[in-house]
Amino acid sequence: MTPQIRPLSANLQRIAIEELNEVPERLDADIETLRTWLKQQPHLRARIDDQFLVAFLRGCKFSLEKAKSKLDKFYTLRTRYPDFYTIRDVDSQRLHELLRLGVGLRLPRPLHDDGPRIIYVRPGSYAADKYTFEEIMGVSHALSALSLQHDDYAVIYGCLLILDFSGYTAAHLLQFTPSIVKKMSVFAEEAMPIRDKGRHMINTNAVFERGFNLMHSLLPAKEQSRISVHGSNLESLYKHIPQKYLPTHLGGEQGTIEELKQQTWDIFTEQREYLRAEANYGVDETLRPAGQSCDYESIFGVDGSFRKLDFD
Repeated sequence: MTPQIRPLSANLQRIAIEELNEVPERLDADIETLRTWLKQQPHLRARIDDQFLVAFLRGCKFSLEKAKSKLDKFYTLRTRYPDFYTIRDVDSQRLHELLRLGVGLRLPRPLHDDGPRIIYVRPGSYAADKYTFEEIMGVSHALSALSLQHDDYAVIYGCLLILDFSGYTAAHLLQFTPSIVKKMSVFAEEAMPIRDKGRHMINTNAVFERGFNLMHSLLPAKEQSRISVHGSNLESLYKHIPQKYLPTHLGGEQGTIEELKQQTWDIFTEQREYLRAEANYGVDETLRPAGQSCDYESIFGVDGSFRKLDFD
């Protein structure tokens, strides 16, 4: 039986086989094995369509046990902390305001036209006295989850982040607590089957530097090694990401901020019903088999903020 998934380009299929251990002749059986396991989990209400499940298999290099673990944590974290990992109300006017801010923007062309998806993030682009970082992350995580269903470049090659700290202030940093750093890190490493292909920080300032020095130490060594700080030196960035793959205002050919914002809004509009249906999925901890729970409260903690930093 042929899996109900998008056909890949010849190069994407080659990468899936060579780097992700995909065996096309076995794909339907692998998906069915994972689906059968999900149906046997009393506490899990998960999507079980072929396209969704193959994203987890590919992102876990076809390790069934790793895919099971990520699926469980994906839904556990989204259920336990819905405001941080999901969109609760797709019709909310406040949500629409957040989307139109364009804090995180997916660039239309992947790196080298056939590589990792590039995400351009602007952490200083929202009013910190009007919106919380948790709200920003809720939108970000929900849009990222769409990649599992709709973006083969992200699933097979991973995502490359450019974080532009223009306009970043002490007020933004004070929202970025150590607990939030852990929530972002744990979800990225343990729940999302999309590989982190690097994070490039540009237009950094003194506020960023002070927060980064503390935040960096909270990250696992693997994540630390993926971060590059370029300051305002775009020539340094171009060595990693050729100029034409950047947004227009950074000298590239990937569109203006307004054009990218509109593309994000269009994606949301097209996928509104998909996002609305996400409320149907999650975990019921009262039905979880004994001995399988994880104490995320102790992992994330309630451990203060960066308020003690001197921003003068």
